[in-house]
Amino acid sequence: MSSVIEIVKASITAYNDKNWGNAKGMFAANAVYDEKGTHRRIQGAGEIIEALQGWAKAIPDSKATFVREFASGDRAVFELVWKGTHTGPLQTPTGTIPASNKPIEVPACQVVQVEGEKVKSVSHYFDMLTLLTQIGAKSD
Repeated sequence: MSSVIEIVKASITAYNDKNWGNAKGMFAANAVYDEKGTHRRIQGAGEIIEALQGWAKAIPDSKATFVREFASGDRAVFELVWKGTHTGPLQTPTGTIPASNKPIEVPACQVVQVEGEKVKSVSHYFDMLTLLTQIGAKSD
């Protein structure tokens, strides 16, 4: 039986590797992904993967660097830094932002619940304004 930290780390690594089959397999069928930076709340493993693929389309080389993690019971908290280059269209609630070819470096935190060795829920906290400023979509 894998630890909560191992399961969460594997799910994030599957995103880093853009291994969508592995990533989808890490989520419970009825998992919930609550993306605080965009105010999106997505339910279902397939729908979550579609959202993650949208990020990968906008920032194909995006990867999370693990800063620290903590687990208690069925939950883990991961501090991350997302890095990459915005080379594709970024879909936002207010429209599409064309590629800027600018690098991003955005600190983030994920609070993840694991159930039966699958990710049951993710609350993903990050500063969307920082990302938009870095790609030139918002001025300081």
